[in-house]
Amino acid sequence: MSSLVRPPHYFAPLTTPSALHTVDLTVTYGEKEALYATSLTFPQKKITSLIGASGSGKSTFLRCLNRLNDRVATVAGQIFYHDWDINHPTTNVYALRREIGMVFQRPNPFYKSIAENITFALKKNGLTDKKLLQERLETSLKDVALWDEVKDDLTKSALALSGGQQQRLCIARALALQPEILLLDEPASALDPISTAKLEETLLRLKKDYTIIMVTHNMQQAARASDYTAFFQLGEVLEFDTTTQIFTAPHVQLTEDYVTGHFG
Repeated sequence: MSSLVRPPHYFAPLTTPSALHTVDLTVTYGEKEALYATSLTFPQKKITSLIGASGSGKSTFLRCLNRLNDRVATVAGQIFYHDWDINHPTTNVYALRREIGMVFQRPNPFYKSIAENITFALKKNGLTDKKLLQERLETSLKDVALWDEVKDDLTKSALALSGGQQQRLCIARALALQPEILLLDEPASALDPISTAKLEETLLRLKKDYTIIMVTHNMQQAARASDYTAFFQLGEVLEFDTTTQIFTAPHVQLTEDYVTGHFG
């Protein structure tokens, strides 16, 4: 990438407090460069969508923020969460993942009860007070608008829930650890339209307390649910701006081509 002529870029200045930023983040798989010198700043308590064609680097980038690429790729550059470079070799990855939670493309509840899906990680992290566990269970399920749907069936297997309910449960499971940042990798790709709408409603409620960074292929979802959008192309971010600007008057032609469906 560095030896090629780079396409135009545009990064809107951020006027709100930031939650996390990357500096020259680069990812290589063997000799293949999947992400090139990416520097992005994410606004606090907002939803930022990462969009771009398959293979553009957006999921690779997202996984770096939770250190999920460590064993499969070489990750260079810096990732600052507060003043902590979380890409430093001495980082306690388990402590990091309490601060930056991750929810994957397909719902992956534990083979346990609904309640145990929420409390299992809490117990592993040393929380044993039954009252506090119950409070955290109820709060996290309420945060994702699932409490009223499952409160009478908390001992039921999580696998008995619908796909949309399972995905909201996985978000609740991440929230139970009280992170500051929530990473979502195409969280609605396996859901039907009704479940997708409920998930988006959940995210809009959550952003008052959490910073959310979401990979999505769904342009309508990005436009509906996010405050900011970053457009990835061939391992680079070509444009970062408010979602309204990206979808109405982007500064980069390739961005406009992508969001209007005239791409490739």
